Amino acid sequence: MDREFFTPEAIDVAPRLLGAVLGLKSPEGTVRLRITEVEAYMGLGSRGRYDPGSHSRDRKTERNASMFLGPGHAYVYLSYGMHFALNLVCSPAGIASGVLIRSGDILEGKELAKERRLAKRTHSTDPTTLRDRDLARGPGNLATALGITRRQHNGLDILTPPFIFTAPAQAPESISSGPRVGVSGVAGGPEFPWRYWISGDNTVSVFKPGRNAPRA
Repeated sequence: MDREFFTPEAIDVAPRLLGAVLGLKSPEGTVRLRITEVEAYMGLGSRGRYDPGSHSRDRKTERNASMFLGPGHAYVYLSYGMHFALNLVCSPAGIASGVLIRSGDILEGKELAKERRLAKRTHSTDPTTLRDRDLARGPGNLATALGITRRQHNGLDILTPPFIFTAPAQAPESISSGPRVGVSGVAGGPEFPWRYWISGDNTVSVFKPGRNAPRA
């Protein structure tokens, strides 16, 4: 995986990320996963239609500044005040587009990922009820499993340690696409089919429409 891979805009990079292996090293250990689901977001300076679902759709702010970095950086934000989400920055510096990593299949560090997921829960949970397929299913769970936080990882170069990144050994046999999950209004409808996932993979999250999002 190299810088050139991320130089195109997010809608071009997103489907090519499926099957790639993403990992993160920490003092607690290493967790690696195979990416199974992503979403593209096109912000300020991107070509094509205006994307009202993008954090960087109108201007550069303190929150979204990392989206304007060069290709191959991390944009991490806190979602709903509860969990972090990891985005991979695409496009040349100054153009804001990125890919949200929604779900993955844990390949290494399952026990560490499970410990992190259980520690995040606010109520006592039987560890046996947390299935392997759910460890990194959904962007918040994925960030928790990897140990991603905004303070530690926002703005970092994802092509250097502590990140581990390997291009897909081969393209998935089948890729599906559709509206983005939980995005409100027109940005969550069929006009923006910028969610991509490996067809039939059981780690892919369940689709939930956003508020007032039009249906096909």
